[in-house]
Parts: sequence; structure tokens; C-alpha cells
Amino acid sequence: MEPPANPGDSPVELTLENVESALYQLYFDPDMEHKNVAQKWLTQAQASSQAWQFCWALLGPDKIPEVQFFGASTLHTKISHHWNDLPTEQHESLRMQLLSHILHFSSGPKMVLTRLCVALASMGLNLIPQAWSQPVADMVRAFQPQKPDSEDGLKASQDPHAHCLALLELLTVLPEEFQSSRLAQARRSQLRVALTGEWAVVCPMLRQLLQSQDSSNQVKEKVLRCLSSWVGLDVPLGESQELVQDCFTTLSDPELFDTAVEAIVNAISQPDCQRYINALVNLLPLVLGLHDQLKTAAQGGDMETSHGICRIAVAMGETHSRVLLEQVDHWQEYLALVNMILFCTGIPGHYPVSETTSSLTLTFWYTLQDDILSFEEEKQRVYLQVYRPVYFQLVDVLLHKSHYPSQEEYASWCSDDKEQFRIYRVDISDTLMYVYEMLGAELLSNLYDRLGRQLMDPQQSAVWQDTEALLFGFQSIAETIDVNYSDVIPGLIGLIPRINISNIMLADTVMYTIGSLAEWLADHPVMLGGILPMVLQGLAKAELSVSSVSTLKRICRECRQDLGPYAHDILTVSQDVLLKEIHKSSQCMWLMQALGFLLSALPAEEILVRLHSLITPHIQQLDTLAQQEPNPTNKQSIIHILGMLSNLFTTLDINRQADAVEGGATPRLTASPSTQNPVVVVLQQVFTLIQTILSKWLHDSEVVEAVCGVFDKSVRTLLHDFGPMVAQLSEMLGQIYSAFPQASALDLARQMVYIFGGDEHHLSNIGSLIEMLTSSTLTIFQTGPRDHPDIAESFMHLHAQILKRKPDMYLSHQLDVKALFYCGILSLKFPETPTVKAASLFFAEFLSHCKDMLSLGDVLQRDGKLLTETVLQAVGGGSPRSLTEHFSEVLLNLNRHCRALFTQWLKETLQTPGFPSAQVSTEQKHTFTQQLLREQTNKRQVKEIVKEFSLLCRGLQGSGYSDY
Repeated sequence: MEPPANPGDSPVELTLENVESALYQLYFDPDMEHKNVAQKWLTQAQASSQAWQFCWALLGPDKIPEVQFFGASTLHTKISHHWNDLPTEQHESLRMQLLSHILHFSSGPKMVLTRLCVALASMGLNLIPQAWSQPVADMVRAFQPQKPDSEDGLKASQDPHAHCLALLELLTVLPEEFQSSRLAQARRSQLRVALTGEWAVVCPMLRQLLQSQDSSNQVKEKVLRCLSSWVGLDVPLGESQELVQDCFTTLSDPELFDTAVEAIVNAISQPDCQRYINALVNLLPLVLGLHDQLKTAAQGGDMETSHGICRIAVAMGETHSRVLLEQVDHWQEYLALVNMILFCTGIPGHYPVSETTSSLTLTFWYTLQDDILSFEEEKQRVYLQVYRPVYFQLVDVLLHKSHYPSQEEYASWCSDDKEQFRIYRVDISDTLMYVYEMLGAELLSNLYDRLGRQLMDPQQSAVWQDTEALLFGFQSIAETIDVNYSDVIPGLIGLIPRINISNIMLADTVMYTIGSLAEWLADHPVMLGGILPMVLQGLAKAELSVSSVSTLKRICRECRQDLGPYAHDILTVSQDVLLKEIHKSSQCMWLMQALGFLLSALPAEEILVRLHSLITPHIQQLDTLAQQEPNPTNKQSIIHILGMLSNLFTTLDINRQADAVEGGATPRLTASPSTQNPVVVVLQQVFTLIQTILSKWLHDSEVVEAVCGVFDKSVRTLLHDFGPMVAQLSEMLGQIYSAFPQASALDLARQMVYIFGGDEHHLSNIGSLIEMLTSSTLTIFQTGPRDHPDIAESFMHLHAQILKRKPDMYLSHQLDVKALFYCGILSLKFPETPTVKAASLFFAEFLSHCKDMLSLGDVLQRDGKLLTETVLQAVGGGSPRSLTEHFSEVLLNLNRHCRALFTQWLKETLQTPGFPSAQVSTEQKHTFTQQLLREQTNKRQVKEIVKEFSLLCRGLQGSGYSDY
């Protein structure tokens, strides 16, 4: 092999001095560019054949540790990546050299020793078991203290302690190197069997070292780490149980505690352990024996110890719950373990500030419950008798753990702790919801009784956290379980108004609890009177913004038919909080949606009056803003008010009310002929004002988008009731788009085509609008569409909708079909996924009409080859690989709708040498053509064919990239 080039790209001899020089540059030169150059050069040097020689020289006793480390790393690189370069007859001498150097470096430096051990482990993976049948026995023999000096002049350390540590390091990295190496499946299986067989030699030695009075803590820690490493190979617990039992004795030593926990948890967490029931049963008393140490640690605030013991208990309980449940002779021990885990769940302190242990246990309760409920009915009944009381205790513990600290203490928490506590409560909420499956209605009765006792006792109700926790429990269950048939909900609804919501966190939970019962309230509207005043009271507080607004929205959505008597109060309070700007913009939008639901259900003659009353102050403010010169503050206020109108019109749907009254299955599409829809009346009244805003803000895409949003939401909700606005809106849209094209105008036009495309009454207006929008957009495509991917995307979607809804528009002489076809081809070349997706939808519609529309068929005959060529070029590497799926759709549609022409275009296009990529052969192109033409319906199959061809074109076939 040629020596690697130096940073200046001129050949330089690969000498020891040059390597050392590059290493000094890498480690000590402050210039990052020099470091990078040195790194690149050294990587090349490692790959060279000379590296087999210079690595040993770098390990010389006179070298600095950084240089020695590179020598050891180079050895590992050569063995793991260039093993086949080494002649078989040199294997034995390499092994002896490596062992000799490991002995020499047994006293350090540690980083060099570890790297050499990894190198020998890597060598073992190449030789075991054929050429190295007893690796562990040979290693143990090599590390006997009486080892004589090696032949290469390196004086081996005679320190037995250092030898022992070096041997343990080697044994630890051997399974780790196996786990991290890339191996063929057959070879991996063979090696796993061979290494697992070696455990019979390793295990007794580790036991002996752990039990020996002479072993230092350093040695014991290494033994524990070594065990952790080997259990990853699924070594049999039946062979390891005595060693694992020995590990429990080290838990009393603070220096070894963390490593011992890790080793025990790793050992008993292997799924394969379930085969060794006796071993698990024998380990159970040792886990239970840690309970006193756990209690002492918890009482003393020793988080590390309680956390570690909890990990062991949960690993035993969770991994083997079903196996241990089935050991009926040992049911008391397993129940004791479950109670030990329950103690961990309820460990004293507030998560995450003064304890971090309780969260470890939550998944255990899911697992245990699943296992109990999976038994056949008779067995299940027995287990429920034993474990239902535990789960009732668990509910108490979880509710206690969900308690907020005092307000003073909570205020002192950092935002990260508050967020962790919030997530922890969500996890508790999920657990309570799950526990309901086991405890059922009795759980709700239990919570209700406790809440009743609390609220009736002034002393108890003074502790707001207790009330909050019980409501939190109710809300957790009611949020996802159908509680409509629960007999305690009426009582709960009766109790809620008794709660003093002066505390914000309690008030927040009260709001969410009421919200979770919105569906129940819809079935029992008589209860609304007692509960709504609390929600409206909460609405006036900025701190309750999210919970109160979302709750009101849920009530207005679910109970709108019964809110007539309360409409005045709801609208008055809502209007007040909106004018006082109590809520942030997003909550104002939710509130407007709530009021839209409310207004929808009022008598027709009331809606317009209430609607005017609600929006007049905001329209007046909008009018004032429209008269002022544009500035950033005005802009945000205008967008905010337009957003509120959009959100109001999203849910203000009188057809939905009519539908509910009539009991129909689908919404009516027309309002009464004698009355105009109130939303249309309002839009007509503010139309001039909106035109004024647009005249000043026409070049601001956010304001234009907000204006279009008002009409877009209205047309989606009103459907054909929007008809009286079509002429005005079509004219305005055409004018604003011609003056300053923006994607939001195209999206609104698409919505109008969707609703009114088939309506002859509006066809003239819609047709004129489409012609104007198309003419302006074609100008953009001629002058440079690349800067407007959003317009290209919306334009493609618009024309796909026209072809789907009203293809007759393409018969107009005003629409240049050829130009539109070219716009589609240009859009396919964009790197943005949404634009390409829209273009492929356009072509899907276009191609489906080619047979029945002459003008489309003519364009396809003339330019279909260009389309085929464009798509193939994109697939072959011209576009990001993530877009291949969309190109496959175009190819499928070409094959489906014009097979004969497509066959010809495909053949002609792929005949060009080097197209679409020099990486694919003529034979591969032929195969691709045959596969593609064979599929006219199976979209998934075409996608796979095109994906594989794309990988071939990019030279990625078989590289592993095909999985991404």
C-alpha cells in the first residue's frame, strides 16, 4: 500500500517519527484546523499495512501515554478491520505479544491497558472457537503472578494485584466487544454459544475473588462489572445464582453499592432467567432482606441507596411477575416483594426534588395487573382477592405522591423540576386510569366518600392538597373511562361547588375535572346550573386561563343544546375577559370556538343579535387599526382579531343545530331560503373594512393569510350557505392575487372550487377567478418559481382540485393546458416535499382525464416523454431520496392511464447512456422497465420497485442505507 499523503497532499514516508509528529499535532496543537488535518492523516496511517509494525513501537515504555494509546487503538483497528491481511502463521505470536503487553501495562496507564484488552478481545472473536478453543483458561494461565519476563524485552509487572485487575479488565471487555462488533448472524450465534460455554470457567473464579478476604474493593468492583458484562450474553442464571447471591453481600459496602446494584439488576433482568425458577425463588429472600436497609435509607433521605434497592426490587418483580405469581407455594414472599415495591412507590419526599425513586415503580403496577387479569377466571378470582387490597393501597399512595408541596416551597422550585413533576403526575394519572380496570366502580365510590368527608369537615378541607389529589384521581379516570353510568358522579357534581377555589392549583384541577365530565353533563343538563358559575369565575383569572377556557369549550361543545338559559351569562363574562385581555392569544381563539358552539344552538332570531353584541367591539377596534399607518404592533392586533373571527366562524354552524333537532345523519347543506346565515350577514357588513385592511397590508403575507383564514373557515363551516358571498369574494381574491400573489389566496380558491365547483349559479364567478389566478401564477413560473415553493404547492393543489371537481373548466380557452403541464413538471423538480407531493396529485388527476378530454390528451402525447424523463431523472439522483414515493405515484399513473405511450417513452428515455445515472447498467434498466410495466394497480409494489431502482442509481444498494 502507498504511504498516506501529508496535509499538503505530497507523498511522505510513513515513519515512526512522522506518526509521532502527527500525534503531537493532534493532541497538543491549539489550532483546530491542524488537529483535523492530523486526525485525517493518522486515520489513513492506521489503514496502511505498515501500521502492523509501527503500532508496537508506539507502545514503547519511553513513549507518552497519548502515543501509547494510539498504538493500542491502531492494534485494535487492524485486528477488527484488517484481520485478513495477517498470515495465519503470525496469529500465535500476535496473541503472545498482546498478552505480554497487557501484563506490562497492568499497572497503567489505564486507558492503554483497556485498549490493549479490547484488541485481544477482538482477536479472540476472530479465533474462537476453531483456533482458540479455551480462551479464558489460557488468559487466566497467562496472568499467573509467576509469569517470567517476556522475550521481547518488556519487563512484565510482578504485582499480583495489578495482574488480577488486568485479567478482570480483559474478561470484562470480551463480551462487550462481542456485543458491539458487526458480525454475520451465523457467526454471531456460533460465538455466543462458545462464549457462553466459557462462563463455566469465569464464574467460579469471580466467586472466589468476591469471597476472598484478600480481595481489595478495587478487585471486587471489577468482579461486579465483569458479571454485568457476561450476563448480557444470556449466561444461564442457574449457573450464576451463587455469584449473584454473593453480590448481595457487597450492597452493605457504600464503595461497591452502585456497581453491585447494576450487576444484580442486569443479572435478574435477563428474560432468559424465567427458565430458572428455583434460582429466582432462592434470590427472592435476598431481595426481601434489603427492606430494612431500604427503610433506613428512606428515613435518612439517602436517595442513592433507596434508589438502588428499589431498582433491584422492581427488576425482580417486573421481569418475573407472572413466573413468581405462579409459584403458589411462595405467594407470601411475592406478596412481600409487591409490598416492598409499594413502599418504594410511596417513598417519603416530593418527586423530583427530594426523591427520584417512586417513578421507577409505575410500570411494575401495569405489568402485575396485566398478568393477574390474563389468568383464567377462577385463578384470577383468587389473585384479585389477594391483590385488590394492595391496589386500593396503591391508589392512596399515588394520590399522596401527586400532592403539590406548599405554595412557598413550590414557588422555590426551578422550572425544570416543575416540568418533571408535571410529567410525573401525568404518569400517575395514567396509572390510576389503568388501576380502574382492576378496581372498577368501587374505586370511584372510594374517592367520592373520601372527598365528601373532607369537604364536610372544615379542618380537613383546609388542607387544599388533599382535595386537589382526590379530584385529580377522579379526573384521571373520567378523562378516558366512560363514567356516564357511575352512580357517584351526581354526588361529585354536587360537591364541587363546595370547594373553595382560592388556591390556583386546586382551582386548576377543579376546572379540568369539570371538563372531563362534560359528556356526563350533556346527559344530565339539570346539573349545569350548579357548575357553570365556577367555570365562569375561573374564566376571569389569568392563572386559570388554559384550564378554564378549555373546560368552557368542552361544555359548549357537548352541552350546547341545553345552554340557552346560561347563554347571557357565558357571553357577558367571555366578552368582559376578551376586552380586558386577560387571556393569551391562543386561549382567546379557544374561547371564540366555545362561543361559536354556544351561538350555534340558540334560536335563529337570537343568533344575529348575540353575534353582533359579541363582535362589535372587536370590529370597531379593527376599524380603528385599519385607519392607522401600518406598524408591527398594529399588525399583531389585526392578526389577533381576524384570528378570533376565524375561530368563531369555525364552530358557528346553525346547520349542525338543525341537524341535531331533526335527528338527521348528515348536515343540511342549505339554510332556510327566507333567512341569511348570520355569519354571511356579518361578513357582508365587514367586507369593506377587510378590503381597507388589505389595501394597506397587501404585501404582508401574514395579514393576507389571516384575512383568507376568516373566509376559509367560514366556507368550510357554512358550505352552500356561503353562496351569497361567492361573487364578492371571487372578485376580491382575484384582485389581491393579481397585485401580490400569495399561497393563502390559492388555498381559499381551492376551498371554493371544492364547495361551489359543481354549482352552475356560481360557475361564472369561480371560472373568472381561476383564470385570473392561473394567469398571474403562470407569470411567476415564467420568471422564476424557485423562490415560491409555497405558491407552486398551492397552485398544484388548486388545479388538482379543479380536475377532480370541475374538469370542464379545462375546456375554457383561457386556461393554457400546455403551460399548466409545464408548471407541473417544474414543480416536480422542487426539493420541498409538499410541493412535489402536490405536483404528483395534479398529474394523477390530469392523467386520469386524458382519455376523455381531448385538450389534455394532446398535451400528454406531445410532452409525456418530457414528464417521464423528468421523473426518472429525479428518481436517479436529481431529487432527494425521500421524495421517491411521490415520483412512483406519477409513474404508476402514467402506466395506468396511457400504457402504450408510457412503454415507448420509458424505453426511449432509458436507452440514453448514463441516464438517469452512470451507476446502473443496461440490464438493470431493462429489469426496472419490465417490473414497472407489470404493475398497474399495486401502489406499494411500484413504490418498492422505484425505491430499489433509486438506490441502484445512487450507488447505495446493499449499503445499509436502504433501511433508512
